[in-house]
Amino acid sequence: MGFFDQMGFKYLIISRILRSIGLIFITLSSSLYLSLLHFSPALIGLIFAGVIAFSSSISLGLGFLGDRIGYKKILIIGDSFAVIGVLLLAITSNPSFIILALIISGISGSAGGMRGLFSTGLTALVMSNWPEERERVTRIAVLTSVASISSVGGSLMLTFHSYLPVSPIESYRILFFVSFLMLLVSQINLFFLKERPRPKKTTKILKRSSLSYSLKVIASNSLAGFGIGIAIPLLPLWFSLRFHMPSSEIGLIFTASYISTSLGSFLATRVSFETLKVASITRILNGVFLILMALSPFSVVSALIYVIRGFNAGLGAPNRTAVNIRGISSEDYGTASSLQGVATRFSQLSSGIGGYLMEVALPLPEEVGGIIQAIGGFTYMRLLRKRKEEKKVIDKEENKRPL
Repeated sequence: MGFFDQMGFKYLIISRILRSIGLIFITLSSSLYLSLLHFSPALIGLIFAGVIAFSSSISLGLGFLGDRIGYKKILIIGDSFAVIGVLLLAITSNPSFIILALIISGISGSAGGMRGLFSTGLTALVMSNWPEERERVTRIAVLTSVASISSVGGSLMLTFHSYLPVSPIESYRILFFVSFLMLLVSQINLFFLKERPRPKKTTKILKRSSLSYSLKVIASNSLAGFGIGIAIPLLPLWFSLRFHMPSSEIGLIFTASYISTSLGSFLATRVSFETLKVASITRILNGVFLILMALSPFSVVSALIYVIRGFNAGLGAPNRTAVNIRGISSEDYGTASSLQGVATRFSQLSSGIGGYLMEVALPLPEEVGGIIQAIGGFTYMRLLRKRKEEKKVIDKEENKRPL
């Protein structure tokens, strides 16, 4: 059975391609769109915090449910919110309904190349279908690489926004509808996925070993997520205010970053370094690059640094995904990955702080966020390195489960 035919993997790839294009455009344009509607940076940051709070709550509930009814089902259910929210965003011009649409869609936060890849149930499904760690890294790396290069479509949509023969606001709404169509077809492809039979859930929430490991992941991810929340959600607006860039130039920056992220993810399938080391060091460097961006007085240099950061992020993400789940029992994949993801998202409620810092001094969000993310990388290594020798004692029979 071929690599792309196993468990309907090709349909997951198609889904992530389309989702990345549509979702990335919304993620990149939402802060610029709200600014065009005369929302202040601080208020935009608070709106994004509300979006993150709602999507995190939904994700947590679906994660618990996934261990019982299947990860494919919750992946489909979870993606429905973005489809509904983006449709509402495309057809309304009322500011209150626009805020509601963003909250329902759950689209905010990082505009990195991996933004279109992950949704509730994705990590659990991949970890369940492919038990061996290196294959997990390979599968996630392929998905990350494909999602990242597809994100170019979303960033190019932002670049082309300025050239549509209608008003800027109407241009956004037209492109929002295009994004809705892509998200809808993405969701349809999920129905063709297969899912490996899982062990029956024996606990109400998590096994003690799974909970212990998850708490370590949550602690380090929350710290890094707090820094990301300060620095990243308003980054398109940051480029606009800091260097007076039009949306077309901002779109080109993110286009280059997504290509770079895709290359980094592809390289992740080729490197043979220890998974945890790659995961930790790349996270530290992600923070360092944010600091260097803030210190640069030149737009070209700052943009180049962000592109390099994209390559580094693409290299590290598949390894972190595998590390995050290596100490988790297979019956707990959905709950554990959801808890970890929710903790990271909740920590990104700091986007409100990022908006406030942007009004105080434009370099501050990237400087403060970068420092915190770098510290999060050190914490990640320190908390999880002891698990390297413990992994073999968890569910030894899981690799023998039949298709």
